[in-house]
Amino acid sequence: MTAPLLSVRALSKSFGGLRALDAVDLELAAGEILGVIGPNGAGKTTLFSLIAGSLQPTSGQVHFEGRPVTGRAAHRLVRGGIVRTHQIVRPFANLTVLENVTVAALHGNRRADVPARYRAPRVLDFVGLADRAGQFPGLLTLAGRKRLELARALATIPRVLLLDEVIAGVNPTEAVALAALVRRIRDELGTSIIMIEHVMPAVMSLSDRVLVLDHGRKIAQGTPAEVVRDPGVIEAYLGTSTEATAP
Repeated sequence: MTAPLLSVRALSKSFGGLRALDAVDLELAAGEILGVIGPNGAGKTTLFSLIAGSLQPTSGQVHFEGRPVTGRAAHRLVRGGIVRTHQIVRPFANLTVLENVTVAALHGNRRADVPARYRAPRVLDFVGLADRAGQFPGLLTLAGRKRLELARALATIPRVLLLDEVIAGVNPTEAVALAALVRRIRDELGTSIIMIEHVMPAVMSLSDRVLVLDHGRKIAQGTPAEVVRDPGVIEAYLGTSTEATAP
């Protein structure tokens, strides 16, 4: 049996008396897309912050490529191949789109075999922003800024990409295009993905497996078809199974 690329064991985080994440386990295989869903306050972003190194866990372990990386600083994890995007996109407003991506490339994975100044334009072309390279981020639409966020992450050459609501908030046409881009990142670049998403048709159609959190605990995990039929998931989040089914 092939070992998982990323594994999380009994990961927990407390803020004072609040248990934001409670003994969560997960595994991510190479080339897999794992969806993470749950109501607001379920612990999804806390989980990402612990895996990505921007928060230190109260207890539990994170292993990447078979090695312990629990509590390692975020910049070290980026260079090693674990990168996250953020729900609220905050590019460098005084740098052009190309300069934003170049900065990310310079601080990314040390395994890169292409210099940052060449890698950044290729990434912009991949995400569909090549024609916006000389513009400032403030001129981009929300969907454009989300593509820029993806480009900055991809420029670091991640092996594991943590996507925090990269599709939410855009119009239906843009949502379909962004979902297709996420699939290309996996299929063409070979990047393994964990995605938090509230756009249920997107997460259900993209994910190989789905993990469900509620009040900091994992309440279900399985294929999209299994998860939408789970009574606990329906009660906690989905409302009805038919509402969550991908078109």
